[in-house]
Amino acid sequence: MKIPPVKGTRDFYPQDMAVRNWIIDGWKKVSLRNGFEEYDGPIFEYLKMFQIKSGDEIVEQLFSFQDRGGRELALRPEITPTLARMVNQRINSLPRPIKWFSVPRLCRAERPQKGRLREFFQWNVDIIGVDDVLADAEVIFCAVDYLREVGLTPDDIVVKISSRKMLSALLHAIGVSNDLEAVYAVLDKRSKLADDAFAQLLAETVTGADKRAKILQLMSVESVEQIDDVMNLPPEAKESVDELSRLFELLAVMGVGDYCVFDIGIVRGLAYYTGIVYEIYDKASELRAIGGGGRYDDLLKLFGGPSIPATGFGIGDCVLAILVEEKGLLHKQLPAPKLDYFVACVDEPYRQAVVKLTMKLRSAGWTASFSYKAAKLSKQLKEASDQNARRCVIIGSEIENDQLIVKNMATGEQESIKLGKFLQQCHVELR
Repeated sequence: MKIPPVKGTRDFYPQDMAVRNWIIDGWKKVSLRNGFEEYDGPIFEYLKMFQIKSGDEIVEQLFSFQDRGGRELALRPEITPTLARMVNQRINSLPRPIKWFSVPRLCRAERPQKGRLREFFQWNVDIIGVDDVLADAEVIFCAVDYLREVGLTPDDIVVKISSRKMLSALLHAIGVSNDLEAVYAVLDKRSKLADDAFAQLLAETVTGADKRAKILQLMSVESVEQIDDVMNLPPEAKESVDELSRLFELLAVMGVGDYCVFDIGIVRGLAYYTGIVYEIYDKASELRAIGGGGRYDDLLKLFGGPSIPATGFGIGDCVLAILVEEKGLLHKQLPAPKLDYFVACVDEPYRQAVVKLTMKLRSAGWTASFSYKAAKLSKQLKEASDQNARRCVIIGSEIENDQLIVKNMATGEQESIKLGKFLQQCHVELR
């Protein structure tokens, strides 16, 4: 009986593992050069922690279980609550600003589809302790910095930016003050619905034709400046509009402004966002969001800590891998597996010498291999070529005179060299 992998999960064969490592190594490299430190937490947490953040309905969206002590636990569907818990535990000793990143393995009990699996990896970057839009600009830059490095251009991707704080102030000014989260949920669907379907959904949520007309007018603006033309801005809304304008100025100064646009329809589904919000999409909008994030100034307080400003984003590996492959950027950037040395012998009596030299090379830090089977030298050379070896070290009767042959696999050139000299060149400890 063959047992398949669980639906929505992946087996990582060596070629798949190479892709995963390429993505994650890139995330880590970019995080570190942008001044972020890596952290991680447990793969499961108390279920209550996710209920506090997202409500009881979150239980249906994650994998939860009882441990032997009857405690209600859950596999982490995201790491932001863990971040908040960890920061709260050491809030008085952590130097600020806190600039952390993580690459957790996450699990969500969702219906698998293209770009969405039940188990995936996600790059999270956060800045805690900075109440300035400069921090929002910096994390957005970090995301684009990586996407740009893998070869994605403004013709390939776009960062759509808005503000929950601004939208809240505008909705209040229009007269929509009850159940804003329900209205946000409708607005969040705007880009996925036809005009008539969106208008119908809005009518079911917002009473008053005048209010709905104003909302539809707002949702049609294409720039921050156009908001002023639609309605008189209340002070809080003006403050948020000014904040957005400064954000776009900073992104331009940072050199990533051509990746970023204003989109008032970006709301983000999670309730804890308090200010700037954004989502990253492929320019053709053929895939799910590559990632997204925003400001969440109340989250640490929600978990029993002090009120501290915070902002950050998450990018999953599933959609990203699909996009870079569709753009033809993936396989030409994957590092090909290479051997520094393949050690071969011309005859069976020298196989022990092959094993000994191979282990010396490995101990000195070189990648080295040999053939497990006794074979003709020609077959061993083919094996060296198949393993993409840079050089092949050939051991024969000359080894008794402290000589061996080193062949350059790229040029075909070979030289006879003293074993001791070869080992010295390879910085092998002579013992």
